[in-house]
Amino acid sequence: MRILPEISRTFGEYLLVPNLTDETCTPDNVDLSAPVVRHRLGQASPIRIATPLTSAIMGAVSSPQLAIALAQVGGLSFIHQNQPIAEQAGMVSAVKKHKAGFRHNDVNIKPSATLGEADELLRSTGRDAAVVTDDGTPSGAFLGLITTQDFNFHRHHVGDSVESRMRGGAELVTGTAGMSLSTANSLLWDSRQDVLPLVGDDGRVTALVQRRDYELHKQFSNESVDDDKQFRVGAGVNTHDYRERIPALVEAGADVLCLDSSDGYSVWQKNVLEFVRTEYGDTVRIGAGNVVDARGFDYLADAGADFVKVGIGGGSICITRDQKGIGRGQASALAEIVTARDAYAQRTGEYVPLCSDGGVLHDSHMAIAFAFGADFLMLGRYFARFTESPAPLVKVRGQALKEYWGEGSARARNAARYGQGTELHFEEGVDGYVPFAGSLYDNVKVTLAKLRSTMISCGSTTLRRFHETATLVQVSQQTFVQNSEDIERNERPTVG
Repeated sequence: MRILPEISRTFGEYLLVPNLTDETCTPDNVDLSAPVVRHRLGQASPIRIATPLTSAIMGAVSSPQLAIALAQVGGLSFIHQNQPIAEQAGMVSAVKKHKAGFRHNDVNIKPSATLGEADELLRSTGRDAAVVTDDGTPSGAFLGLITTQDFNFHRHHVGDSVESRMRGGAELVTGTAGMSLSTANSLLWDSRQDVLPLVGDDGRVTALVQRRDYELHKQFSNESVDDDKQFRVGAGVNTHDYRERIPALVEAGADVLCLDSSDGYSVWQKNVLEFVRTEYGDTVRIGAGNVVDARGFDYLADAGADFVKVGIGGGSICITRDQKGIGRGQASALAEIVTARDAYAQRTGEYVPLCSDGGVLHDSHMAIAFAFGADFLMLGRYFARFTESPAPLVKVRGQALKEYWGEGSARARNAARYGQGTELHFEEGVDGYVPFAGSLYDNVKVTLAKLRSTMISCGSTTLRRFHETATLVQVSQQTFVQNSEDIERNERPTVG
């Protein structure tokens, strides 16, 4: 037995002390980009993301729709592995079918469907428009579009047909398959449409160009794309069926893989990493974890991990610490492993990025994590709240909520992730709700603005500089309580 001579600390126990803000510290100069996979010192990482946020490997979080949205704003999603191999590969493929600016035609409806069915389809997919085809499938003949602007249940009946309110192909300006994005965008704006269908010689829609995507590209100009301008997407794998799952995910186009386990300090993860290196060399990138100390990091880095995920028990939906007594405060874990990462880089000449997974309750905690030295973050609850997550939107006592469940919950029954074999004997995650927060695009914009503002106050314009020069101070809970204990907050302030 050994007892570490420290207290297990969380992000919420620290504040940043400002450094000098000079004339270079402006929002436009702040670079939040981060390496995702290992690289030689002095060289660029083969995969970088402009927004250092990734979505958790969870069924309640990472869907193709969220993966596309997150790639648009510069981040990266990891499609969860707690499902049949073919289904996961299909999700990865669905993301890779999209090119920056071009959306795959994946929301379709028949002209004979009702407006009620159209409304449900648009709500469930979070889209503003559906392509009307003769058979209601992507391979059907193009007949027109129906959008949320084409019907209103104060004026139209839910039983009315889509055909009665759709805009037919003859009314719409359309593009041709294979046209450039700049040409398509010009045509979109000239047509005054919100959606431009690109139609092939066979009368089928090959892609959609949306005004919303054009505006997002101007707002988030560094989308996560590969050399073919397809959106990047990651995928989770496990230590059981990896010999079959990994080849299927590689074939589907996954840009990076990640071993999904609550405890990654194991020979089983080493075996998977060795399998990948033997079969694919460095053409397939794979991260590993989770670990909470330097021993775990060194073990996985030496085994060939492209990045290492840090954190056990810190997730809002995780109860591993309660059930098994295993874990460590995220701040303490990250502090030790950052030192090990930098020592490994000096020793080997290779930099292995760290992904901080868990322990983030507020946007300010993200800043603390980066100050400690995380390269990028993996977030579950944060993304589960958004329109684009696959979790159902429900109302409980009048409040809009998103369902959210852990991979260790009875609902997910992901026994393999928690080392319980093929049967879940006890839960290490719970099933609950998170407040619905609206669009990913709007929320990520605010989060990034906060991060930039924090870094400016700390005199930094890059994440690496932020880590190297940040000054952190441990605080008591009273430091936070005193900010608002003397007032009652007005949740509906007057604007004007």
